[in-house]
Amino acid sequence: MLKQAMSGVLTEKEVEDLYGAFDQIGEIIILRIPESLLPKKKIIGKVLLEKVKTAKSVFYQSSPVEGDYRIRQLELVAGEDNTQTEYKEHGCRFQVDVEKTFFSPRLSTERQRIANLVNDGEIVINMFGGIGMFSIVAAKKKKCHVYNIDINPFATNLCSENILLNKLKGTVESIEGDATQVIEQRLSSKADRVLMLLPERSDEFLDSAIKACKDDGIIHYYCHTHADKKSDVPAMASKHFLSTTKVKSTILGSKIVRPVGPRFYQAVVDVSVSK
Repeated sequence: MLKQAMSGVLTEKEVEDLYGAFDQIGEIIILRIPESLLPKKKIIGKVLLEKVKTAKSVFYQSSPVEGDYRIRQLELVAGEDNTQTEYKEHGCRFQVDVEKTFFSPRLSTERQRIANLVNDGEIVINMFGGIGMFSIVAAKKKKCHVYNIDINPFATNLCSENILLNKLKGTVESIEGDATQVIEQRLSSKADRVLMLLPERSDEFLDSAIKACKDDGIIHYYCHTHADKKSDVPAMASKHFLSTTKVKSTILGSKIVRPVGPRFYQAVVDVSVSK
């Protein structure tokens, strides 16, 4: 849609250089723009705002997601200077701040997949839960209890708001803190299921995830994988997990969650561990 919207505004070569996709989160659009087109970012934002009637703001993402809070630098290029919006998904409502918290609409399918895997009565620990998306979608569907941990206070405050916004079958508890410390202090051997939604650093926290599990628990281990062939990614991710821990493990499945760059993928490995 972005390339189509810019036809007649940019040259053919400039349109070709544009990234074809953008993220719309509620009333906010977030764009990535090639360096060669940065001088035209405001006109790109203005035209896109005119084309997308449900949007009120367009921001240019000027940095990658980084740091312990997993946030990115955003620059307003069109519309209202407001980074908070409401986002709806799988029958749930969420207050999102796209500048102060991590959020990706591209994980919607994975959130639904995890919710379908959770069983009634389960205790789930979401180690890097952010504003509560995975946790609330699961608790909307199943009578589970989810501990949603995040080190970012803006994220945990929004998670608390989002819990109140939704009618849930289960329950979600928002906890601010370092996941390793929280598990050590109060959640050791509590979980039927652990989510590790920090693919760039999962290996650092794997021991804590195992500690959080009951004697026979399930870990959803997310990682980043380079591969020349896309079809090789699931097996490569599984092999990496098995090489990272000595705990007895059974691979239940593995898959690509989404591409994140050329020959670079986010993958998930579903693992049953026996402590």
